[in-house]
Amino acid sequence: MHDLYTLIEKIKKAPSMYLGRRSIICLQAFLSGYSVAKYELGEQPTKQERDFMQFPEWIRKKFSVDSSQSWANIILFYSEDESKALDKFFELLDEFMNRNSLADSSGEKGLDIEEKVEVFRS
Repeated sequence: MHDLYTLIEKIKKAPSMYLGRRSIICLQAFLSGYSVAKYELGEQPTKQERDFMQFPEWIRKKFSVDSSQSWANIILFYSEDESKALDKFFELLDEFMNRNSLADSSGEKGLDIEEKVEVFRS
């Protein structure tokens, strides 16, 4: 699997199948395991994976959090429970992926339009 955002879209459609239960903490563990496995295999991060590495800092700025809390814990803190936090993650990820069109003047970089279209085709 070399397409992180396509994998996340698959998780969105069937979270319990991939995560065991609808939980943002399980998603964070899954994505951490994905990253560790790729590192252990000696694979270089893809453009999408490098883009996603900016997500934690983007979340901290979005929620005005100045701590080392994980992106998952920040989203969970502002949600009713882990299931709703998972739903919120998917909303925030969409916003994060579209940040170029929303923040062209801020200098933030993300995926180009062709990459975004490819993510939503699958």
